[in-house]
Order: sequence, then C-alpha cells, then structure tokens
Amino acid sequence: MVRQHKTVAVLGAGSWGTALAIHLARAGLNVRLWGYNPEHIRQLQQERCNQRYLPDVAFPDGLELFTDLNDALHGGDLLVLIVIPSHAYRGFLHASASMFKPEMSIAWASKGLEEGTGKLLHQIFNEEIPQCDQLAVISGPTFANEVARDLPTAITVASDLEEVANEWRDCLHNGYFRAYTSNDVAGVELGGALKNPLAIAAGIADGLGFGANSRAALITRGLTEVMRLGDSMGCNRDTFMGLAGLGDLVLTCTDDQSRNRRTGLLLAQGLSKQQIAEEIGQEIEGVRSSLEAVRLGKEHQVELPIIEQVHKVLYQGFHPHDAVRSLLERKSIAELI
Repeated sequence: MVRQHKTVAVLGAGSWGTALAIHLARAGLNVRLWGYNPEHIRQLQQERCNQRYLPDVAFPDGLELFTDLNDALHGGDLLVLIVIPSHAYRGFLHASASMFKPEMSIAWASKGLEEGTGKLLHQIFNEEIPQCDQLAVISGPTFANEVARDLPTAITVASDLEEVANEWRDCLHNGYFRAYTSNDVAGVELGGALKNPLAIAAGIADGLGFGANSRAALITRGLTEVMRLGDSMGCNRDTFMGLAGLGDLVLTCTDDQSRNRRTGLLLAQGLSKQQIAEEIGQEIEGVRSSLEAVRLGKEHQVELPIIEQVHKVLYQGFHPHDAVRSLLERKSIAELI
C-alpha cells in the first residue's frame, strides 16, 4: 500500500521522466518534477502539460514543477527518481553529489552504458554518490506515451536491498501499472542497455524488407547475445527472460514508437547519423550503447555479432546490406548457448 504522505522528486523532465511523474501523482504521491532547463519547466507549469513530449496529457494536481534542484530535494521522507539520459548521468551526479543525503531512497529509470567506459549506471552512481546505499533501478518494456495515457504496463524494480525494491514497487504498482521486484541490478541494467542497439538492427532488417522471419530470428539471436554477455558479467540468466530482458527487447524491436527501431529504418533508407538525429529530435541511446557494448564484448571475450554489425554501420561506414550479408555468412553452429 502506497503511503500517501510520501514525496517523490523526479529529476528529468523529458518524455519518460514526465510520464513517470504523472503516474506517481495519479497513484496518490506528492511529486516534484525538476528539469535542467528553467524555461521549459516554466512552460510546463503554465500549461500544466508537456506539449513537446506528451501533448494533451494534463498534469494531476499532486504534481509540482521545480526549476531549483535544491528545492526539489529539500525535506525529509523523500524518494528520488533519476530520469537523466545515460550520456549526461555522471555529469549530473558529479555536479549535484552534495545534495543527496544518506537517508534518501534513490532509483533511476535511465538506460544505457557510460560512453568511454561501458560502465553500468549503478557503478557510476556508487562512484559519484558513495554516501547513499538505498538504491534501485527501474526498467522494462515501456513507452512514455502509453504510461502517460494510463495504458497497461509492467516493469521491474531491482535492488540489492529487498526493502528498497519493495518500497519502490509499492509506489509504482497502481491501476494499470504493475511492478515486480528483482535483486539482479546489473542484469536489469544490461538488458535495458543492450536492447537499444538490437532494436536498431531490427529496424535495419525491416527497412530492407527482410520480413517477419528475419525479425523473429534477430530478436531471438539478439537475446542470446545479451545472455552471453550477462553470464560473463555475473548476471542472473533468468533476468533476461523477464520484463527487463525479453520484454523490453520485443517492445523496442517491434514498435515504431521506439526511437532506436526508427533509427534502423532510417539507416536502411541511407540516411546518416546526423540526419537521423535531426529527424528524431531526441536522444537515441542505441547509437552510443552499440559502441560500449562492443567494448564490453571484447573485455569479456564474448561474441556479439549482431551488435558488432550495428556498430560497423554506425561508426565504420558499413552499408546495411553488407552488415546483413556478414551475419548470414557466419558459420552455422549449435543453437545451445
């Protein structure tokens, strides 16, 4: 049962942060939504809606807007939900480290790998905010627009501490939004990060007209790559068969709401990364994650053939047709992993 007096500070006012703030306010919590751009926040306050990302979804009464991070994090009995893009994650934590108090329960709903290191987000958090240990990650098959419109959704909350996972589960689990718990933080994060370059691959395959058979094979073999790397990193294999693994992978690979899938479709049409970024107008996590996933694969001596071909298309100028041909020409092996 959600404790009605709870206050949640949601840090990040993009589409996903706004959708989660709306959901939490509907669930009866007091919600503070903070964003780094004061002009954007003032516009949200005036319109009581995020017209840029979630048009026509009105803010509940329990949702307040904040331009000052200190104000958003002020007071006791506070839950903090970080929804900052992974490429800006360390910089944000480093700049605001002193504002986070040891008694805070902190979760993040960001997905990705750190550029240049391939580190998972919990590793970055532990390095930048060592004073906090009540931590959780929230991930799963979610589109912000559907959460904001209160359509049925299920996610995973993972934490090393059962009571922390349960607290966030109880806050989120409401109405059509279902929350399940896990203790595999690294596995949940890895699944959320690697599904993005695989969704780019699915978009390329569909954009080239390869059909449903190819898409199903790509998703299945892509999941194999995630599980192989997860095995080498000490993750629980069962995690990748759940919401944060297979669930998120299927969603992102098969629906055009996915920015990563649309990126693949546009790559198949011959557009450049720059043109695609301008066309989509939001962060495309799979572009960065493909680079870092290849780095992790080499570090752990794990083959990631699909992700490696996506990397070659994005960073080495490979034509999508050549990337597909390279995959098809690979030696056939036993399916067991």
